[in-house]
Amino acid sequence: MLQRIQTVYMGVALIMTAVLPFTFALWTVEGKPFYFMADQIYTALFGLSTALSVISIISYAKRQNQFVMNRLNIILNFILLGLFVYRVLNVSGDATKAPEKGIGMFLPIVAIVFLVLANKAIKKDEDLVKSADRLR
Repeated sequence: MLQRIQTVYMGVALIMTAVLPFTFALWTVEGKPFYFMADQIYTALFGLSTALSVISIISYAKRQNQFVMNRLNIILNFILLGLFVYRVLNVSGDATKAPEKGIGMFLPIVAIVFLVLANKAIKKDEDLVKSADRLR
């Protein structure tokens, strides 16, 4: 059952939280890129999001568990995005040290979009199974 479309969507979300943060900086401060590994909170949140994605992909037989784990992952990515926005907008008085947003800051948004698409596909799959049970 790994060939379902929701698994593809969850795989893309996994790539967004597990692979791409290593290549794209979250923001740059005074010309130096800031990666997620520089702060333990971001590392823990990205790691937790990655773990939720992997567990959700592995538990393909339990669609309801996948749906709940994806919802938790969406909430976690919203928290991560909120922390990013807070950090970028929290300028400490000196306007020359204001961070410039990087591509890595928008990775949770893309992950959220793909997790929502996966949840829609899971819901559609669950409705199909329920309709088939109704016909029996």
